[in-house]
Amino acid sequence: MPKADEAPRLHYLDEPKPGTLTITYQPNGSAIQENPPRFSWLPALDDNARYALKVSRDPSFPPADTLLFEDLAWNFFTPDVTFEPGVYHWGFALWDNASKTVVSAWSSVRTFEILPGLPETPLPRAETRWEAADLRHPRLWLGPSEVGDFRECLKKDADHCGWQGFFDKSVTPWLSRDFIAEPALYPNNVRVAKLWRQMYIDCQEAIYAVRHLAIAGVILDDPALITRAREWLLAIARWDRTGATARSYNDEAAFRVVTALAWGYDWLWDHLDDTERTEVRDVLLARTREVADHVLWRARIHVFPYDSHAVRSLSAALTAACIALAGESDEAEGWLDYTIEFLFTLYSPWGDADGGWAEGPHYWMTGIAYLTETANLIKNFLDVDLYKRPFFHKTGDFPLYTKAPGTRRACFGDDSTLGDPPGVKVGYNVRQFAGVTGNPYYQWYYERLKADAAGTEMEFYNYGWWDLNFDDLVYRHDYPQIAAQAPSDLPPVKWFKDIGWVAIQKYMDDPARHIQFLFKSSTFGSLSHSHGDQNAFLLYAFGEDLAIQSGYYVAFNSTMHRNWRRQTISKNAILIDGKGQYADGDKTIAKKAGGRIVTVREEPSHVFISGDATAAYRAADPDVLRAERDVYFTASDFVVLVDRVECSGPKPVQWLFHATRPMDVGTNSFRLTGERAGLYGQFVHSTSGPPNVRLVEGFEGVDPADVEGMDTQYHIEASLPSASKHTLVTLLVPYSLDEPRRVFNFIDDQGFSADIYFTDVDDNQLRIVIPKNF
Repeated sequence: MPKADEAPRLHYLDEPKPGTLTITYQPNGSAIQENPPRFSWLPALDDNARYALKVSRDPSFPPADTLLFEDLAWNFFTPDVTFEPGVYHWGFALWDNASKTVVSAWSSVRTFEILPGLPETPLPRAETRWEAADLRHPRLWLGPSEVGDFRECLKKDADHCGWQGFFDKSVTPWLSRDFIAEPALYPNNVRVAKLWRQMYIDCQEAIYAVRHLAIAGVILDDPALITRAREWLLAIARWDRTGATARSYNDEAAFRVVTALAWGYDWLWDHLDDTERTEVRDVLLARTREVADHVLWRARIHVFPYDSHAVRSLSAALTAACIALAGESDEAEGWLDYTIEFLFTLYSPWGDADGGWAEGPHYWMTGIAYLTETANLIKNFLDVDLYKRPFFHKTGDFPLYTKAPGTRRACFGDDSTLGDPPGVKVGYNVRQFAGVTGNPYYQWYYERLKADAAGTEMEFYNYGWWDLNFDDLVYRHDYPQIAAQAPSDLPPVKWFKDIGWVAIQKYMDDPARHIQFLFKSSTFGSLSHSHGDQNAFLLYAFGEDLAIQSGYYVAFNSTMHRNWRRQTISKNAILIDGKGQYADGDKTIAKKAGGRIVTVREEPSHVFISGDATAAYRAADPDVLRAERDVYFTASDFVVLVDRVECSGPKPVQWLFHATRPMDVGTNSFRLTGERAGLYGQFVHSTSGPPNVRLVEGFEGVDPADVEGMDTQYHIEASLPSASKHTLVTLLVPYSLDEPRRVFNFIDDQGFSADIYFTDVDDNQLRIVIPKNF
């Protein structure tokens, strides 16, 4: 590695202040999770600028003891070396490759510390990575020698890696099916959800037809399959790339067309004549360029990383296309370098080393599904292993703790499976991490989820996104079978500090006793597919969703989505003077309108969680001075909530609890009775006077057409009188209908003092003593 020399300060180096939605200057004194650290800074105004990075133990950067990383193409960088433990300093400057010198002042000096034992995850520089590339075709998934090996294995075992199921279900249908017609534009170019979904499915099936026929044809060396695959490929290549499947018109359709063309071009390369090869390559390159230009120069995810679709397009489209085009397009090779370096440095913008995903487990499913496919393709083609990063060793915990088997509505964020079992692909993703890490709980989760969701394989949120037969084929070829282990000794509490979620799981391996409790107060606010649900909770117990995520995911930006699902009114949270948290379209405000988990503490008698959602409410009402919620989840499986609200003037507060069923309402209590479980709720203490408790049916502000034919839902609204300060204490007790009902006595005769504590009196009676100065 060259040493850094002090360069002439020829140009001013601008260091703009990071915004709410931008990347930040990292590392900058915060804890380092991997070695080497990931470097990032806000870029120069010149998009063609290149950079140098210097690192030293000495903040004066003496040349003899300073590493200089030259000619960096982007404002983010993962070094190809690891660092010894210790404190380091770094800076960046503009670099001129022609003169091989620094041509600006150096940036401010920032500091980081490398602790012993961090995961070592260096990234080889691009020129080194490409030395491993085999430019023969195919390159996606299997290389030429692996194709031959697979063919030989099939001679010995016709169902090698599940081949027979893949061939029967995912290859044979496309031999006789008519070509998919090119999707048409929307009437008057106005997006219609039903037509969008059909376009989506058509383009997804284009992937299935081309990819599966091509792979089967080449592996089996079957001329009829290869001919049919080539016909499908050419038919799709002739779709109008400026029409309905252009990225600027429907990005989801565009990603799928690019993917279909990439797999077809790669696997059929040796079976296309020169004219066909040129035709497909030119279309593939043009379509890939449209995606890449958007990602790099419009969305600019290396500056603004919170663009869900643009970040996903790296995995959903660019990787496969760029690998297929490598050796024939310098542009494509540059886009692949960008993708690899982004995934190694800035990914994931939705979480960190804890493995969380701020958009929720459903969008974890979609993002990680494409990410794992891309990681496998990059590993096979360039021998670069993305899975070594800490995030990928932990992120399987996120669905395990927040989307447990059996749950249907106990989940935060946008979710197409709302009301159904978790999408099968969640389990397939988690199995991938079982193969990577050897975690037996992950394998158990996959097997249980797959069994529970049997019969849903053709639902839009499954088949419309993935062919699970192909996914199974690839996994069984690439990874070992891990023995499943039920999570009977799983730690019950998981705090995803990176995203502000806390999960409690008890008896996950026993459906009759299983309890899941989720609490959220996230610094991501209502950004992207998140909602105005800071300090909200969800509860599943004894085989039934009790405190639910209300509504239906009809379509993004429908009235159900915009006016109900995203809004605090649909959450198990509070409204202040009828207003919830900011959950509308301004991303800057949405990110600022966040919450934070103040503390999580595990005690012998209970788990204590404290959340602060003041900023989320203040974004909608500047009179709000305080909005906090404490949770006591007891060893006896009941919950005490303490809500504290303070405003600059008197305001009423509404406390909300959502369920799929109507509830019985008392003076200061309510009861939910389901099929297998029930819940008793009581408002134990209020400083602003007794609440007015009522049952509300339906979805306020939602177009009836959005919920036509769907079951209505209900919520409890407990309204507190106007006051400048409120403290409300609520008791929630879930119970199984298969167990005797409990009798609850609430006493305050000892007065109020410092702490809440709980005492079990006998088998039938539970006593709760609530302290006064609370």
